[in-house]
Parts: sequence; C-alpha cells; structure tokens
Amino acid sequence: MNNLNANYERILEFLRKISNENFLSYQRRVPKLKDLKLISLTLTAEFMGLDSENHLFRHIPDAIGQKIDRRVYNRRKRRLANNMNEIRMKIARSFNEFATIFIVDSMAIEVCKLSKLGTSKICKDAEYYYLNRGFCASQQIHFYGYKLHAVCSVSGVFQSINLTTAFIHDTHYLKDIREQLSDCTLLGDKGYLSSEMQIDLFNYAHIELEIPKRVNQKDYKSQLYLFKKQRKRIEMLFSQLCDQFMIRRNYAKTFEGFKTRLLAKITVLAVVQFINKTYLTEISITSKVSII
Repeated sequence: MNNLNANYERILEFLRKISNENFLSYQRRVPKLKDLKLISLTLTAEFMGLDSENHLFRHIPDAIGQKIDRRVYNRRKRRLANNMNEIRMKIARSFNEFATIFIVDSMAIEVCKLSKLGTSKICKDAEYYYLNRGFCASQQIHFYGYKLHAVCSVSGVFQSINLTTAFIHDTHYLKDIREQLSDCTLLGDKGYLSSEMQIDLFNYAHIELEIPKRVNQKDYKSQLYLFKKQRKRIEMLFSQLCDQFMIRRNYAKTFEGFKTRLLAKITVLAVVQFINKTYLTEISITSKVSII
C-alpha cells in the first residue's frame, strides 16, 4: 500500500489549487484533519478500490490515522458530499466550457439481488429513498435499486448527474437537463424517443435532441455516423465506473452513505481526468522546449 500515500498527496496537491482547506462553516471542535484532506483521502480510497473503511484505516499512514477516528471519518465524509460535488462541477466547467455537443444516458445501479428483496434493509431509512424494481433494456434484466442518469461531453467528462428510483423513465430526466444546458446538441439512444420532449427542449433552451429513429417509424433516416461514434463516449465512461471504480459494489446501509460513495467515485474520475490532462500538457511543453 505504498502508493496510497503518494496518490493521496497528488490528489491533495490538485485539490488545494481549486478549493479551500475548510468547507463546513460551523464545527464544534476544530478538526485535526482538514476538510480538504478528508475529501482527498476519500477520493484516494475510491481511486484505489478501497471500499471497506476498516481496510482503509489499516493501511493509511500513522500521520493521517492519528488525526481522525474511523467513525468520525464516516460521518464527516457524508456531510462533505455536497462539497465533493462542487469540486466535480468546477472540473466539469473547466473541461466543458466551450462544449456544444453532449451525450445523455442512464445506468442501472443494483443494490441487492431480487431474491433478497423482502429481507434487505439497505437504503430503507426513509420512505423518500425507498428502492424499486426496474428493467434494464440494454442487458435485458430486471434489477432492484436505483438508476443513474448522466450527461457528458464529447471529451468524456460528466456535466450533470442524477440518481432516481429504478422505475423512472429516462425521458423524465430531460426536464432537469433543460434547466442546466442551453444552445447545444444532445445525443441519446432510443430510450429518449419523444417528439413532444424534442420540441419542448428546443423551445425552452434551444437544445437539439438527436435520437436515432426506429426502423418502422415514419420518415426513418439513419443517424449520422459521427453522432453514433460520439454517443459511445458515455458508454465507455459507464464501463470505466463499473470496472475500475466498481460503482456497482455497495457496502453502504443508508441512502446518504450510498449516495456519498457514488458521488466520490464519479468525482475521483473527474479528478484523475484533470490530472492526466495537466500531466500530458506538461510533457508536451517540456518536449517543445527540449526541441528548441
């Protein structure tokens, strides 16, 4: 676990450039571990696939472990969830400032197997967060959990995310998008087919919704190859979240803990993308200087 400290320092160095040390305005006691350091530790754990907090605290350096207890870390991490989202949004704005083409899609987030539906108590701490059964058309399976809706740019950075119950149809998320985007082209799959929503998005926010039509539809035309190629970008991001960041692996019991885990995984993906972009820029500048 020697890389844990190195990754922690690298992520903390980046976060200090875009955020303050403390986020919470009121705290009864001044914490030994600053808010930004706690967020950096959370993102480092998600980046390295350390979902278990017991496992994380067995391997973190003594300089960090002596400043905070594991239970206090868990409570403060959930309180800082909105601040993590602000960091993600700052990175998204820097990437997508001049973007005019976005992709929308959804992904099934299974909380438990259907066989344990009656006995599971995960995320049932409040009625508003109760789980539902849903159907994933791409995998042709029924699942029990939530649905993650997301919008990303062509460069592969999430612009907007939302978590809904599993039975919510994808087109309902478009009502939220019209409040967040404007004057752009939005690419989606056949799950977003709705002529009324296409007209509403264009009239409300000048968003052109590009959806491939079904073969049996009137005035059928094949979608442009460029749009088909660009729409695969969000599917690659979902695959990265599943394979590298294991977004479907859940150890949380409450909805707040579940939401914080998802948000941390998506935030660290944006942080890694920004660090990689900065690193490649530094290499290109160094190579140009050496050539001169």
